[in-house]
Amino acid sequence: MLMSTHEARLDALRKELARRELDGFVVPISDEHMSEYVGAYAQRLQWLTGFNGSAGTAVVLAQGADGKGATIFVDGRYTLQVRDQVDGAHWDYASVPETSPAKWLGDHAPEGARIGYDAWLHSRTWAETVAKALAKRNATLVAVDGNPIDAVWQDRPAPSRAPALVHADTLAGQSSADKRAVVAQWLTGEGLDAVVIPALDSIAWLLNIRGTDVDRTPVALGFVIAHADATADLFIDPAKVTPELTAHLGHAVRIAPLDGFAGALQALAGKRVAVDPDHAVAAIFTALDSAGAQVVSASDPCVLPKAVKNAAEQAGHRAAQARDGAAVSRFLHWLSVAAPQGTVDELAAAARLQAFREGTGSLRDLSFDTISGSGPNGAIVHYRVSEETNRPLVPGSVYLVDSGGQYPDGTTDITRTVWIGPGDAPADVKDRFTRVLKGHIALARAVFPQGTNGSQLDTLARQFLWQAGIDYAHGTGHGVGSFLSVHEGPQRISKAGGNQELLAGMIVSNEPGYYKTGEYGIRIENLVLVEPRTIAGAEGEWLGFETLTHVPIDRALIDSTLLDPAERAWLDAYHARVLALIGPQLDDDARDWLRRACAPLVSA
Repeated sequence: MLMSTHEARLDALRKELARRELDGFVVPISDEHMSEYVGAYAQRLQWLTGFNGSAGTAVVLAQGADGKGATIFVDGRYTLQVRDQVDGAHWDYASVPETSPAKWLGDHAPEGARIGYDAWLHSRTWAETVAKALAKRNATLVAVDGNPIDAVWQDRPAPSRAPALVHADTLAGQSSADKRAVVAQWLTGEGLDAVVIPALDSIAWLLNIRGTDVDRTPVALGFVIAHADATADLFIDPAKVTPELTAHLGHAVRIAPLDGFAGALQALAGKRVAVDPDHAVAAIFTALDSAGAQVVSASDPCVLPKAVKNAAEQAGHRAAQARDGAAVSRFLHWLSVAAPQGTVDELAAAARLQAFREGTGSLRDLSFDTISGSGPNGAIVHYRVSEETNRPLVPGSVYLVDSGGQYPDGTTDITRTVWIGPGDAPADVKDRFTRVLKGHIALARAVFPQGTNGSQLDTLARQFLWQAGIDYAHGTGHGVGSFLSVHEGPQRISKAGGNQELLAGMIVSNEPGYYKTGEYGIRIENLVLVEPRTIAGAEGEWLGFETLTHVPIDRALIDSTLLDPAERAWLDAYHARVLALIGPQLDDDARDWLRRACAPLVSA
């Protein structure tokens, strides 16, 4: 009999832990590749708790006197969502970074406890940190033999067996052989024999392959070991291997069954092997150490070149953005007609937006679950609409839609906030929207010296909100892949830090926001490309941003008196480019709407 309630699932897990003589267990959102988005088979936290956000961790101890003993940890993006989805009668809520699972266990684990963890789901650094925290209570961290949730999850889905797909060299801009040669050159220069690559997007980039194994991210499940002679071993389910894939990879890439990966790690005995501690689970380090390999912690050699888009990838992204911008503009035109009638809800809006993208004929998937938030739901930063939370788009309210598409030539991500008429938006809403817009423009116009990292630019986007004593609890920008992950490192724009300098060819988002709990959310997001800038008389090399996203920004929410002449000029120029690029792709009614949406602001 399947367990239909999360209370029953929590009880079943506790019984399994007791059978294994464990006093607790840590449940992350993760897979064997430390992916951001994971396949259905790895959605253990959601199965256990009901929480469906993209980041979170749970710690389950024996039931306490208060009937709980279980805590779920989320960051500021999910403070509201976790309370809606996870039953507070059985779970406590903890906020990151104010605390962490390690700190919490150091304070709350029973004296002498044995706390279990799955070494295939956590980094080595995480395990070391937690073990150190537990030592204060004479407790120990125990690597389990088989995940205890898998033992009680009776209808757990199997990992995908869909075929891996070839990604054309014309879209990649570089052959896999050339990429492997660069990695081999790096290995040789560092005196290394091999590098273990578990990150799915790195594997996809290195081998020029894609897949459908993870919703919203076009990757294929597998592991790679790349060698200093420019060959590589790909460990993958044989059911995923097609003749086309074999021909594409050639003789220099050996294909082996996925279950052969652990043995291949053992075969690296005596070799100098690079592993990225930020992208490899603890179990990989343990296997190499036990085999007698000399493990060298080093950054995944695919990460940086993957982030710096070549000319073909840049051209592909511009084409994808033009196509996607037309789809989103068609949606906004439709919304302007349908929503004021009061007949549209969040689910219907998200479905219609997806239909417009599918109408391009090129959409392979969404790049993430569409955030379709009306009124107070828009204030939930990473809101995910469901039948239970679905709200109508009420006339006289704010609607936020954050969405994106996966196309063979590029990955898109755009947020627009719109006023659902009729009537004018309240002055306070216009004030907040315009402050967000001013920050967006300030970042879009930024010119900065080579060597600048994203944290040094973050204040540009927040300054006008800070002047009003308000802020937002998420980063201002993240990297974006080329028909890969919509959230791609190592670059980012965030006050939380990050020391990766921005390099020409990197794509990042520009997405300041404001969220009034219980009322509305505002976010304006475009993707931008880091590009060289020429400044007369400049000393050294300078960079700036090319805006790639072309969709109108809602003029009904702008208080133009708050914009200075340079900001108005930027917005008018942006809208002129939108009209020129997107207008020819639209039919007559939508094109007329676009002309009005892109009309110049009236100077104050």
